[in-house]
Amino acid sequence: MRDFAYARADTAESAAGALADPRTSVIAGGTELLNWFRLGIADADRVVDIGGLNELRGIAVAGDELRIGALATLNEIGEHPLVIRTAGALASACLQAASAQIRNRATIGGNVLQRTRCPYFRAEEPLPWPCSKRDPGSGCASLAGRHERQAIFGWTRDCVTVQPSDPAVALAVLDAQADVLGPAGRRTIPMREFHLTQREAAEAGQPMRETRLEPGELITGYRLPTSPDGQAYVKVRERASYEYAIVSAAATVRLWPGKIAAARVALGSVAQRPWRLTAAEAELPGTPLTREALIPVIERAMADAVPLPQNGFKVLMARNAAVRALLTAGGAR
Repeated sequence: MRDFAYARADTAESAAGALADPRTSVIAGGTELLNWFRLGIADADRVVDIGGLNELRGIAVAGDELRIGALATLNEIGEHPLVIRTAGALASACLQAASAQIRNRATIGGNVLQRTRCPYFRAEEPLPWPCSKRDPGSGCASLAGRHERQAIFGWTRDCVTVQPSDPAVALAVLDAQADVLGPAGRRTIPMREFHLTQREAAEAGQPMRETRLEPGELITGYRLPTSPDGQAYVKVRERASYEYAIVSAAATVRLWPGKIAAARVALGSVAQRPWRLTAAEAELPGTPLTREALIPVIERAMADAVPLPQNGFKVLMARNAAVRALLTAGGAR
């Protein structure tokens, strides 16, 4: 661990201004940043604490929008009546993340910025193997090593990792917008576009970029359209607590007698971003809410999956998670 200077931000603007220095990091809950420092994934000369900024807190409905401050903790969101009523998939995703103790500290602003849980990436320096995220251009040890939990969409030979955030999947399926403050002022980023796959980043000429945040930008909150549609979040994992998803799925469903009128579905832990199944969303209206009817729709939408030698099972597991999320969101049992 390196020494660093510590300061508390007075306003969101002052925090964003401090981030203009690339050697400055912000800290809120601290459940991720300190791990980065310990492992050598990141370091900083100065850390600015935004945990005392009440302007970044709060959960409220304004008109037809649910607004959530970036400093709201996962437990606060998961247990809040407004979130449960208007964004149930997000409430469920928050309460299925990490452990109760971590959820009391972890913020929704920081959670979506967590880094991959790939064991080749999460090793203490100096790394004894190649990892392009830690040493750009060095390669990907996971390709020739263990990769059963890695991506089935959007990966490249430089990196095959996935984005592990649970709330990010729900935010993507709920068409949430992230409010961002930075050197150019305020702007919004749709959460379905917030993260980048390795392929998308490579095509943009920045192969190791993971999000659309620009240098010096800070998430200040989220806005979600309120909806009466049924919602669900399904997380498949090896144990029921303190475990990251092998795959996950979030869905919303609006029914018209006996059939789906509209639906949205996103997969998690299958790519470096939540994976919206837009082809399925276009095909689902008019489809009966039955497992037999849903399976072929989801399979067609996942036809472009490219599994690695050890993770082909994730294609079937993700399909089943998506079907289960749709059935649960639609009230079927």
